[in-house]
Amino acid sequence: MEVTPNHTQAVSGWAAMDASGKVVPFAFKRRATGVDDVTIKVEYCGMCHTDLHFINNAWGITMYPVVPGHEITGVVTKVGTNVSGFKPGDRVGVGCIAASCLDCDHCSRSEENYCDKVTLTYNGIFWDGSITYGGYSNMLVAHKRFLVRIPDTLPLDAAAPLLCAGITVYSPMKQHGMLRGEAGRSLGVVGLGGLGHVAVKFGKAFGLRVTVISTSPGKEREARESLKADDFVLSTDDKQMQAMARSLDYVIDTVSAQHSLGPILELLKVNGKLVLVAAPDKPVELPSFPLIFGKRTVSGSMTGGMKETQEMMDLCGEHNITCDIEVVSTDRINEALARLERNDVRYRFVVDIGGNGSRI
Repeated sequence: MEVTPNHTQAVSGWAAMDASGKVVPFAFKRRATGVDDVTIKVEYCGMCHTDLHFINNAWGITMYPVVPGHEITGVVTKVGTNVSGFKPGDRVGVGCIAASCLDCDHCSRSEENYCDKVTLTYNGIFWDGSITYGGYSNMLVAHKRFLVRIPDTLPLDAAAPLLCAGITVYSPMKQHGMLRGEAGRSLGVVGLGGLGHVAVKFGKAFGLRVTVISTSPGKEREARESLKADDFVLSTDDKQMQAMARSLDYVIDTVSAQHSLGPILELLKVNGKLVLVAAPDKPVELPSFPLIFGKRTVSGSMTGGMKETQEMMDLCGEHNITCDIEVVSTDRINEALARLERNDVRYRFVVDIGGNGSRI
């Protein structure tokens, strides 16, 4: 899989070779450490629902073989001559972005995620024309701009999903003023999975009254007792939904399956805001009446820029916010993927790439 002569570093990883839904051991090469690069020994990699989409080619854009993984934590082993912010031994993370143009207005504002030439950490095309491979591998070479420091207070395994799930909910929460700590503000979180449980933690940390909205009655106890949510609403129960009408200032929708936004919009106060952060395979239903009669806003958000990601990680270190995880060994990746497909995880699988031992 060597694309350019500069790809000289041998790597062991795990790749999907087709749309069968399985990954297999895969040997490939990464580029040599350039003057602006940082080489990392990968210790952990979170397992995102996006990994499933790419493995299964659900969006029709997968370039096989695909090495998934964009929630990567590890330790720096080598830095290029132009790198001053990192040194060997540093604890670092790599999220969804491998490269951007570095020259447009978005890049100048550290909104690299919205750059027209953004390159994803896997299944993307890098500056040198090579296909990017992700964190299901034992080492990674990253440009210095696209790394963040992991605070010493955060364990590398439980911090890994913050690089996708964490920043994906943090960015819109910040953009829409959810993290200002204003008294009496309320947040609804639709879906209690990898993204949803982090949104609950952020909301509680910043003083919001948090309501979990779910189709699963069995999640009420988890929401209230484990995550300290203030309320729980079963979205399939019309009476519960009606009782919560016009009660929320904000809603973050983390559900990656097709669903209607109409009933969720009715939960918002006048001028309330609904943010979509998941990517269902099929279009969601958006009726106009709940928008018109409530002056409500629906928007979307995709991950975050690098400055914002570091800010989020530092805040997590200060507030001791991590993801609730189940660590799996590399020989159980396919088992974990199958369970993730069934939503049988609380709340994020993290692959123990470095062989540091599992905690179940």
